[in-house]
Amino acid sequence: MEAGRKQRTRLLVHNSVFVVLLIAAVALTAWLAREYRTTWDWTSNARNTLSPASAELLKQIDGPVRVTSYLNMQDPQSADLKRMMEQFFGRYRREKPDLALAFVDPRIEPRLAQAAGIRVNGEMVVEYQNRTQHLTDLSESSFGNALMRLKRAQERLILVLDGHGERSLTGGANHDLGEFGRQLQAKGFKPGTLNLSLAPDVPVNAAMLVIASPQVDLLPGEVNKIKAWLKSGGNLLWLVEQGSLRGLQPVAEQLGLVLGPGTVHDPATESLKAPPGTGIAARYPRHPITEGFTLLSVFPQARAIGSQEGGDWKAVPLVDVAPRGWIETGKAGEKPTFDKGRDVAGPVNVASAFERPFEDRTQRVVVVGGGDFLSNAFVGNGGNLDLGVNIVNWLAGDDNLITIQPRPATDLSLDFSPAALYTIAFGFLLVLPLVFGVTGIVIWWRRRRR
Repeated sequence: MEAGRKQRTRLLVHNSVFVVLLIAAVALTAWLAREYRTTWDWTSNARNTLSPASAELLKQIDGPVRVTSYLNMQDPQSADLKRMMEQFFGRYRREKPDLALAFVDPRIEPRLAQAAGIRVNGEMVVEYQNRTQHLTDLSESSFGNALMRLKRAQERLILVLDGHGERSLTGGANHDLGEFGRQLQAKGFKPGTLNLSLAPDVPVNAAMLVIASPQVDLLPGEVNKIKAWLKSGGNLLWLVEQGSLRGLQPVAEQLGLVLGPGTVHDPATESLKAPPGTGIAARYPRHPITEGFTLLSVFPQARAIGSQEGGDWKAVPLVDVAPRGWIETGKAGEKPTFDKGRDVAGPVNVASAFERPFEDRTQRVVVVGGGDFLSNAFVGNGGNLDLGVNIVNWLAGDDNLITIQPRPATDLSLDFSPAALYTIAFGFLLVLPLVFGVTGIVIWWRRRRR
């Protein structure tokens, strides 16, 4: 009897200790779950986590950011939209805890919605340092662009030389730069045109001047105004085409720019069915414009860019193409063949950045051998758009702001071959039910014989 009582006491102690330890383990697990959060994104392109570009952009945003969403909660879709917003901005809040998300129902607070200028259900207002931006698209690219515009505080004026058949930053033709111009506007830049035959000089409030492939010669007076712009510390983006410089040779001499004859021939593009004269860049020399840049970029009708050593300007190559190709100087229509005595072996530099100290800052110029890479026909190829935006950011002095493009969802569907589909259907619809049925019959038969 005494032994039985001791046994029960021992079991009671053991069970009590087990319960206490179990409660302690649960409490510890709850505390760890609250204090430390770890997530894994198993999507193929990590679309459910912030890209490194977004994380880097958040580091440049000093101070709190507030996002206010105006949601009519009587709308049947508002509950799902609210949950999507909380998940979307939750990723940003893990990187930037002072990013706040609030919801306002326009039915309950109509004055707030009217004062904010809300037009559609779910419209968001992003506030930073007493400046606001409106968003209707819930995407990493749109939100990143809004943060860039808020970070810049004011629009940067980009003036494109006009009056000589140049590519237009607002045009819709294949050779124009309209899509590139729209992307720049979304990131806080303001494109404009400048006719130097009418304007006395380049306005001092311009962030940069763009010379985009003039088709006729500039007047000597216009060239002198461009030279004066450079002499006064102005920044310049120059898209240089094959052939004549259209009267801009004095500007090239001022920069120490060397432009030889010939077109780029890259044998690697033949298998890609690219047009003749196209160069494809996969690796880039080290420079703030190309820091961490790993996307392919495509340069149709590319022209080699060189520079003289010495002088006021420091030139740094930006883009190398045709590592196994050369600069072809043969006649048009002839089959490209490398001539050691005439052609120049690759890799070929097709873009360079020039800079020099000017007063208390650095003056910057970028020269690209060809404007097709930013044209409407080619800007969507590879990383052309990202590279172009990075160039403009650097010229504007905002090289700490980077471009964020949307990441496509590449794993939203599963593709199976017909054989795989038949195997899955046969296994689940026939084999598994048959196995379960046979197993049940065997178990029933054995129990009956006992």
